[in-house]
Amino acid sequence: MSPYVDRVVARIRDAEDELAREVQEQQQRWRYRVRRGRIWFDEEARRAHNQLKQSVPAFLREASVLNLLSTPIVYSLLLPLLLLDLWATVYQRACFPLYDVARVPRRQYFVIDRHKLGYLNAIEKANCLYCSYANGVLAYVREIAARTEQYWCPIKHARPIPTAHPRYHLFFDYGDAAGYRRHLPALRKTLRRPPSQAAGRTRHVQP
Repeated sequence: MSPYVDRVVARIRDAEDELAREVQEQQQRWRYRVRRGRIWFDEEARRAHNQLKQSVPAFLREASVLNLLSTPIVYSLLLPLLLLDLWATVYQRACFPLYDVARVPRRQYFVIDRHKLGYLNAIEKANCLYCSYANGVLAYVREIAARTEQYWCPIKHARPIPTAHPRYHLFFDYGDAAGYRRHLPALRKTLRRPPSQAAGRTRHVQP
């Protein structure tokens, strides 16, 4: 790996460590813990949540008419999201092994836990489930697209772009022809599959 890529990867890891520390502080602040994938609030927090829960009839009475009318439009995106989720999974399973690129672990991008909060009613929980899935699909597909871009065209744009994906900072500067030719193989190597994935594919093709 080139020194350039080493420096950028180190910055990304530092940012990930900082985010992990923030999650730990959040758990302490709101008095919950996560064990074996389950979330546990202490007794005092659970009582407070139940007291703040709004009933479904009260929720509907206070809801904006425009919000209620727009609900079918919001949920109409579910079918395209399901198709996008399915086709992106098929794409990476078919193509990434050909490029020796590690598959994106789908499960990591779908965090479904807000519906377990005691202060949400049934409608709010359904909304949270839908939003969690929708944003999970988009994040999952974005990472698949980012790995594809890193393999085929890891070059920054001439103009700034908003909310670039995390891999964008690894890319070569616009116009850096020598750096692109010299370091492209090293940058592609950072995408390689772990040994377990490579071994699984080898076993699969054996007669």
